[in-house]
Amino acid sequence: MNKTKNGDYYWVLAHVTPSMNERDEVVGFHSNRRVPDNKIISNIISPLYADLIKIEESFSSRKDGLAASYKKLMEIIESKGQSYDEFILSL
Repeated sequence: MNKTKNGDYYWVLAHVTPSMNERDEVVGFHSNRRVPDNKIISNIISPLYADLIKIEESFSSRKDGLAASYKKLMEIIESKGQSYDEFILSL
């Protein structure tokens, strides 16, 4: 999730593909982006993000908080029978 200068959050799904020359050398990259519906951000992502931040902040160690937050996210995704990519793309 990213934050604009005015404080709004947005989330971008990007697909990056290398551009190749005639010798199959990478000469650059092309990126396609898809911005999700604001309802998905406000109804699903923002509440989930807030819950994960609360978990992180409940630990005195940032490392432990991040580990606990990540564990919770993976539990949520696994309970849906999805991988992380499947979860994100299903939104």
